[in-house]
Amino acid sequence: MSLALLEYRNKLVNRILVAGSQDEVKNYIDTAMKSFKCNKENEHLVSLFVNKIIAELNLFSPMNKDAQQWSNITMARILFNRFKCRDDAIAN
Repeated sequence: MSLALLEYRNKLVNRILVAGSQDEVKNYIDTAMKSFKCNKENEHLVSLFVNKIIAELNLFSPMNKDAQQWSNITMARILFNRFKCRDDAIAN
């Protein structure tokens, strides 16, 4: 994965953590996915990006985050997994 995508992934995770609501989390993720689509990014890279973000979000523990952060993480995991499932269904 390129350095730019790594930085983008880190920024997106940080935005998810500091978001004030689940709607804000959804907006960040929707914007990221629309950006990939508009820039016609390689589907494999997008899939790798999504998988890595899911893996990173799975490393967080509710014991180390406040309630809003944990709610944001949970919402982000749900949304990224939906995107992943939809992407897998299209590929098959």
